[in-house]
Amino acid sequence: MLDHVPYFSYVIGAFIGIGLAAATGFRVFLPLFIVSLASYFNWIPMNEQFQWLAGLPTLITTGIATIVEILAYYIPFIDHLLDTISVPMATVAGSILFASQFADLGTFPQWALALIAGGGTAATISSGFAGIRAASTATTGGLGNSVVGTTETAGAGIMSILAMAMPVIAAVLSIILIILVIVFGRKAWKKLRGNKKIHKTPVS
Repeated sequence: MLDHVPYFSYVIGAFIGIGLAAATGFRVFLPLFIVSLASYFNWIPMNEQFQWLAGLPTLITTGIATIVEILAYYIPFIDHLLDTISVPMATVAGSILFASQFADLGTFPQWALALIAGGGTAATISSGFAGIRAASTATTGGLGNSVVGTTETAGAGIMSILAMAMPVIAAVLSIILIILVIVFGRKAWKKLRGNKKIHKTPVS
């Protein structure tokens, strides 16, 4: 019945896209792997333009990349190295997954919307957690980073599944997450900068 509502498919597509983009803000490859797995087994439909996501090569590649990414975040120094590239990578991944929901919209509006909504959502969450991890390193000596890493992995998996199964809930949670990440991410960066200033202050 709701299918007859004007632009209903676009609204649902936006909810799904936002949820998947938020998931890539936690982990870049896990959401891609979950979408690839779901489309490979025909659990979710995939537009012809993005059929490569449903291919076996993509499934294998994203699966391996997911394992490597998850494990790498438990290795000191490597996790911070990944944080330096996670924001642009998450932006790209979030844009792709968002765009996959609007393949019939037209190339320019499809990718413009994907970069703004999908890429913006992913970048915001990714940069926020990078700040939280940096603050964790400064305050716990890196001991709390594994907790942050586990939270990110769980968040990526949960948001990916919710985006496909319950897109409205996923979209609402994504908005809440963006707000929380902005608030706590800024606090984390401020705290980190404050600690650096204290350490740089010469002792008289």
